Amino acid sequence: MKQGKQLDFSGQNIFVGMDVHKNSWKICIRNEGMELKTFSQQPSVKTLSNHLKENYPSATYKVVYEAGFCGFGYQREFTAAGIDCIIVHPADVPTSDKDKQRKSDTVDCRKLSKTLSTGDLTGIFVPGVEQQDDRGVIRVYQQMIKDQTRFKNRIKSWLAFQGIIIPDDDVRKHWSNNFIEWLKALSLTPSAKISLDILIQGYLQVRTMVLTATKQVRVLSRQPHYQKEIKLIRTLPGIGEITALLIITEIGDITRFKTLDKLCDYTGFVPKIHGSGDKETVLGLTHRGHHQLREKLIEASWVAVRLDPALTMAYNDYCKRMKKNRAIIKIAKKLLNRVRYVLINKKEYVTAVLQ
Repeated sequence: MKQGKQLDFSGQNIFVGMDVHKNSWKICIRNEGMELKTFSQQPSVKTLSNHLKENYPSATYKVVYEAGFCGFGYQREFTAAGIDCIIVHPADVPTSDKDKQRKSDTVDCRKLSKTLSTGDLTGIFVPGVEQQDDRGVIRVYQQMIKDQTRFKNRIKSWLAFQGIIIPDDDVRKHWSNNFIEWLKALSLTPSAKISLDILIQGYLQVRTMVLTATKQVRVLSRQPHYQKEIKLIRTLPGIGEITALLIITEIGDITRFKTLDKLCDYTGFVPKIHGSGDKETVLGLTHRGHHQLREKLIEASWVAVRLDPALTMAYNDYCKRMKKNRAIIKIAKKLLNRVRYVLINKKEYVTAVLQ
C-alpha cells in the first residue's frame, strides 16, 4: 500500500545533542516540544545526516556537541552537509546537581539537545582550516620546548640524587655542547653511566626537534599574509617574532572581539570571584582562558615594563598597593589592549605615547 501523504517537517526545528566518543556517539533528537528519540551510532556525520533527512525531511536541523578530542572536523562536515552545527565549551552547558550525581552519555546528550532547543547555548569560535593548521605548528613548537625543559630537569635531578654538583663556570652554562661533554666524561659506575646516557640521548633528540620546530615557526612567520600584522605587533616592547605569530594564529580576526573585556575573557585576564551577601572574595585569575597566550603576554610584560616608560610608571604605581605578581597581570592586560589597538587601527605602537 502506498502512503497517502509524504512526511514533511517544513518550518519545524529538530535539535540534536551529541555526546561524542572515539568509537561511538550517543544521540538525542528532540523538537521544540518533546524528546523524540535517544540512540547510539557509529561516529559518522554521513550516517546521522541521512537519518535526520529520512526521518524528518525538510526540517531545519541544529546539532551541538562539546569541544574535546575530535576538534572541529565534525562541525565542518555537518556544515558541508547543510546542517547547522555548533561546538560548546563543556563548562557552558547548564548542569544540575542531579545530572552530576548520575552522569552518563545518555544524560549528557539529552541535556545538550534540551538546552539547544531553549536557546541557552552559545557556540565557540571555529577557526578556518589554515588558521587551525598554523596554530598546530606553534603548539608543537611549544610542546617541544616543554619536553626539552623536562629532560633538563630530569638530568639535574639525577645529578642531585647522585650527589654531583654542577660547576659554576661559563663553559657549563646554558646546556652547551661543552656541558654535554662534561656530563659524558663523569666518572660513574657502569649502571649509572647507562642511566645518564639515556637521559642525555633523550635531551639531544628533543633539542634537535626544538631546532627543527623553531625553524618551521620562523618560516611560517615570514609568510606574506602574516608579515604585516607581525610587523605591527613587534613594535610593542617585549613581543618577539614567535610571540607575535602566536597571538595572530590564536586570536585570528581581532575584530570578532567587540570590546577589550571580551578579548580579556578569551585570554583569561579576568578574576575568579566568589561573592555572598556583602562579602566578595577575588580568588586570582579564572581557570578558563587561553593559557599559552596568557603566559606569553605575562612573559612579554616583564620585558615591557623595563622598555616602555608608560608601562614602567604604571607598574610602579600598581606595586605601591599590590604584590608584583598581581601588578604584572595588570600590565599584561594593558599590553593586550595595545595589541588590540595596533591590529584594529593598523598603526605602529609609539612607546610611552599610546594610552
